[in-house]
Amino acid sequence: MKILIVEDEPSLREMMKETLMKEQYVVETAGDFGSAEGKINDYEYDVILLDIMLPGGSGMELLKILRQSNNPAHVLIISAKDSLDDKLEGLDLGADDYITKPFHLAELSARIRSVIRRGMKQGSDTIKYGNVSLDTKTRKCLAGTNEVTLVRKEYDILLHFMTRPGHVSNKLTLAEAVWGDNIDQTDNFDFIYAQIKNLRKKLQAAGADIEIKAVYGFGYKLVKL
Repeated sequence: MKILIVEDEPSLREMMKETLMKEQYVVETAGDFGSAEGKINDYEYDVILLDIMLPGGSGMELLKILRQSNNPAHVLIISAKDSLDDKLEGLDLGADDYITKPFHLAELSARIRSVIRRGMKQGSDTIKYGNVSLDTKTRKCLAGTNEVTLVRKEYDILLHFMTRPGHVSNKLTLAEAVWGDNIDQTDNFDFIYAQIKNLRKKLQAAGADIEIKAVYGFGYKLVKL
């Protein structure tokens, strides 16, 4: 899962980033309205942690931009303002949740897992497609009753596809989702092909009835066999 932290306080932003990276999320950050707007226009995120009070503009305005553009990212508002009106405004604009400063980082992590579960529409920590299941808490993968042992990036790639089955992801989108935004500075994506090749072999060997299929000229998508 790829997360964008939009927070103007450097120390809090870094603490949040370090905590979420330890939980093996791909994390990017923005410290003001302009840089946040640029990132949400240029990149895709699963979750956006959005402060309301930002240099250069309001987090509420960013939320309006997100929803008007039909951006599917889950938004968790983070604010020092604890008024009911602010909470209602954020939720009415399309935020998924609201957390008030100061907060425990463990609570933030729990809120993120909660909005992700709701977004999956499966109501649990397990994502299923075909006979393959991924437990997002333990990072365990099963094909039927057979465990599929995955390294971190293989798991991240499979998670990316399991949350959007049938959707075509090009190499750049996939690289950004799994390796982060700075990946657009590279001119070679052969490492993605190698990871997908290994992942396909492991799924096939375990008896999976799904496959990451190449779509010539476009990228890859997850399909049932």
